Amino acid sequence: MVSSKRAYNWYISMVAAGCMVLYGYDASVFNSVQGSDNWLNWFNLDTKRDAYLIGLINTAYTIGAIVSGFFFGGPVADYFGRRVGMGLGCFITIIATFLQTFAPYHNLGCFIGGRVLIGLGQGMALTAGPVYIGEMAPPEIRGLIMAFWQLFYSVGSFIAYWTNYAASLHRAKLGEWDWKIVVIFQILVPIIIIILLPFQPETPRWYIQRSGNVEAARKALRRIRETEQDVEEEILAIREAIEYEREAISHGYSALFKDPSVRKRLYLAFGLNIGQQLTGQGTLNSYSTAIYKKVWTNNSTINLINALNATFGILFTLNATWTVDRFGRRWLFIVGAIGMGLCMLVVSVVGLTTPTINGTKTEPVGISIVFLLFFFIFFYKPTWGATTWIWTSEVFSVNVRAQAVGMCSQSQNVANTIFQQFFPIFLNKSGLSCLFLFMAINFVLAAYVYFLIPETKQVPLEEIDVLFGGANHVDKGANILGVAESKTQTGPVVSETERAKEVSTV
Repeated sequence: MVSSKRAYNWYISMVAAGCMVLYGYDASVFNSVQGSDNWLNWFNLDTKRDAYLIGLINTAYTIGAIVSGFFFGGPVADYFGRRVGMGLGCFITIIATFLQTFAPYHNLGCFIGGRVLIGLGQGMALTAGPVYIGEMAPPEIRGLIMAFWQLFYSVGSFIAYWTNYAASLHRAKLGEWDWKIVVIFQILVPIIIIILLPFQPETPRWYIQRSGNVEAARKALRRIRETEQDVEEEILAIREAIEYEREAISHGYSALFKDPSVRKRLYLAFGLNIGQQLTGQGTLNSYSTAIYKKVWTNNSTINLINALNATFGILFTLNATWTVDRFGRRWLFIVGAIGMGLCMLVVSVVGLTTPTINGTKTEPVGISIVFLLFFFIFFYKPTWGATTWIWTSEVFSVNVRAQAVGMCSQSQNVANTIFQQFFPIFLNKSGLSCLFLFMAINFVLAAYVYFLIPETKQVPLEEIDVLFGGANHVDKGANILGVAESKTQTGPVVSETERAKEVSTV
C-alpha cells in the first residue's frame, strides 16, 4: 500500500508536471486554429499564399521560448526558487492567452506578440518544472514520475484538440469564437497551478544551494521522505555535493563549460533534445492538419483525427511508466528511434505508390496513413517523448541544473524554429515523400544513443557525475566538510547514517 508521504510526493510532482500541459496545449492550439476559416479570415491569411507567414507565426512562440529558456528560466529558478519559476511562467502564459484571444480584427501583430510572450512564460515554466520533479522524487521512482511529465504534454494536446473538435461542430453558430474558445481555454491549467504552488514545499536542494538553509531543507524533506534516517542521509548527500561544487567548481552558465564532464553532458543532452524534434513529432504536431488536408478535404474529419491522436498519445505515454525504470533509458531511445524510422519509411512509400485524385488520396489510403502515423506516436511518446525529458532532468549537478535544463529543453525549439519555418513549403512541394527525411534522422538517432548515451537508471542525482568522467561530488564534499567518504571504488565503506552523525558535529 502506498504511504501518505509517497502519495504526497506524487501529488506535488503532478502539480509541477502540469506545466507540461501548457506546452502540449499551445503546440496543439496553433495546429487547430489553422483548420478554422474564421481564424484565417480574422487575420486575412491564406494557407497557400501565406505559407511562409504561417510558419513565422508558429516560430514566434519558439523564439520567445528560446530566449526565456536560455537566459531567464535558469536564473529565475535558481534565484527565486523552482516554484516561483513555474508560477511566473504560468502567469505570463495567462496574460499572453488574452492577447491572442482578443487580438483586434486583422491585427496579426497582436496575435504574434501573444505568441512571443507565451513562449517567454513557458520557457520559464518548462525550465523549473522538470528540475522541481527531479529534485523532489526519490531515485527509485524518478523515471516513473518524470514519465508523467511527457504524459501531461499529451493531456494538453487532448484538451486542445477535443475543444477544437467540439467548436468545429458548431462553427457556423459560434463564428470567430470557434477559434477564440480554443485559445482562451489555455488559461485553465496555469490558473490551477498558480493556486496550488504556494501550498507545496520548495526543493531542499534549492534551500541549501541558495542560502544554506539546512533546517528549511530538512523540513521540506520530512514532508516527502519516509523516515528521519532517509531525511538525514539525503540532507548530507546534498550538502556534500553542493559544498564541493561551491568550492571546486562554480555556479551558473560559466560552470557549464568549465567542467569537461558537465560540458560533455550538455552536448549530449543538446543532441537528444534536438533529436526529439527531428524525429518528426514536433513538425507533425504543428502541421498534421496541413498533412491530413492532402488526404481529406473535410475539416471536421481532420479535427476528429487530431483529437483521437491526442487521446491515444496519453495511452501510449503510459507505457513509459512501466518501462523506463525496468528496461532503462537507452533501451527506450533505441527501440523508439528504429520504430519511428520504419513508420516514416512506410508512410512515404504509401504516399508515393498510391494515386492522388483531385489533390487528395482515396479514403482507404488515408485510413492506412493515419494508422501509420498513430503507430509512429506509439513509438514516440514513451521513448523520445518522455525519456528525453527524464534523461535531461537527471544528468546535471545542482550547481548547473536549472541553466542546463533550460538550455537543453529549449534547444528543442531551436530545432523547431528551423523546421517549422520551411516545412510548409517543403510539404507543398514534395508531399508525403518529405517524410523520408525523418526516416533517415531516426535511424541516425538510434546509432547516436547506442554509441554515446550512458544509462542513468536509478542513479542518485548527487552521484551521477561519475557516469560522465566527473568527480563524485558527494565524496569530494565529504572531504571538504571533514567527514568520512561514502562507498566508492577506492574509498572506505561508511554507511550514510554514520556519515550523517559525523556531519552533525561539523
